[in-house]
Amino acid sequence: MDVALQTELEPVTSNRRMRLTAVVVATAMFMQNVDSTVIATALPAMAKSFHADPLHMSVTLTSYLISLSVFIPASGWVADHFGSRQVFRAAIVIFTVASVLCGFAPSLTVLVAARVLQGLGGAMMIPVGRLVLLRSVSKTQMIAATSWLTIPSLIGPILGPPLGGFIVTYFSWRWVFDINVPIGIAGAIAVTLFIPDLRVADRGGKLDLSGLFLTGFTMAALMAGFETLGRGLVPLPWTLTSLVLGTAAAVTYALHARSHPHPVLDFSLMRIPTFANSILAGSLFRIAVGAMPFLLPLMLQISFGKSPMQSGLITFASAAGALGMKPTAQPLLRRFGFRATMTINGTLASGFIALCALFTPSWPALLISGLLLLGGFFRSLQFTAFNTIAYSDIPRARMSAATSLYSTVQQITLTLGIVIGAAALEVSAALHHHSRAAVSDFGIAFLLVGIIGILAVPICYRLSNDAGEAVSGRHGMN
Repeated sequence: MDVALQTELEPVTSNRRMRLTAVVVATAMFMQNVDSTVIATALPAMAKSFHADPLHMSVTLTSYLISLSVFIPASGWVADHFGSRQVFRAAIVIFTVASVLCGFAPSLTVLVAARVLQGLGGAMMIPVGRLVLLRSVSKTQMIAATSWLTIPSLIGPILGPPLGGFIVTYFSWRWVFDINVPIGIAGAIAVTLFIPDLRVADRGGKLDLSGLFLTGFTMAALMAGFETLGRGLVPLPWTLTSLVLGTAAAVTYALHARSHPHPVLDFSLMRIPTFANSILAGSLFRIAVGAMPFLLPLMLQISFGKSPMQSGLITFASAAGALGMKPTAQPLLRRFGFRATMTINGTLASGFIALCALFTPSWPALLISGLLLLGGFFRSLQFTAFNTIAYSDIPRARMSAATSLYSTVQQITLTLGIVIGAAALEVSAALHHHSRAAVSDFGIAFLLVGIIGILAVPICYRLSNDAGEAVSGRHGMN
């Protein structure tokens, strides 16, 4: 590794400025996370408005996800070329304008086109927002800053469904998109006023168009395959063909990246142990966590007979737990280090996911909420640890490449969580001859994803005992 990159100067940022930057970035990410989940609740109302089959409305979800997946790999190059602050602000504006277009869409076709534009904004907003923060803070501030970014990813999927249900019930489905407007306007202004314009020398060279095409095709094909697998939305051969073509494109890109001087997704970053560990272990953990927003509300409403509002109030306990984690992350990681914290906490976090398999309609709502609150705390701490140590040894000049690769993997694994959770439900219900998913079927699904989360623990244990000390500050205590 280039010695010059290792001795680069750390930015000097006050804690107040760090928190302000983190809040601005977190707000934009919260908008994107809520939007991704709030729409699902409004799909039946949209179908009625457009005189469309409710099953066909899934295209409004998949079009956004595919657009997001296609453009995320290019985010690092774009940020390096045009400046991370400018790109982040432009992404917020694009996302907000696209939200307005979605709200005014006169037909399903126009709505899908607006969702594709919204996906372009989201693809730049997620990784570039993280890049803005990473370039603004020193390594010792990274844990505190990352704690803020963890919260939107946990609160958004939990808050989205009840918020969408409330808006659709008492107002109109079009208002689901309008809630992004004030947040987007405030975010764009805040970026202009408070986000520093930090620039680094770009990666050089032209955009890897061949690589972008291959990664875009890979992500689109795999996402389309994952989204339709086992749901009967398209014939099974189409789904399998999509998965096979996506896998073939991924292999082709891997060969392409080995010979390209500046690949759009730089797999050479996997030679950095802390980054590779966060990618591998974090992917397993995200699969488990990604299934939660899908399985939990479904179980509470279908099997427990709760209303959408009751379900939302119970699941919001997880978000409260995530909020409670923020002030404890840095002291815990400083005291015990990343390896011990991620090993023990990962076991607890996955255990609380598996514990949901024991929930029954007879359990008091207060007890379920209490367990979800604790689970939310441990999951949030684990995400903070993964998202921090991933960048602890990344040279600042390669931060943009790292955020592109990390965000791409995140997108795939969170979607996989939903796919695996849905598949487990359907297989269990079929084997037990249930006309619809029963409590026992949900139990099997929660147990399965909990086990997948546990598989990340041995990978975390392989970290060196001093991994991430530059960010945790633990070396000063030894």
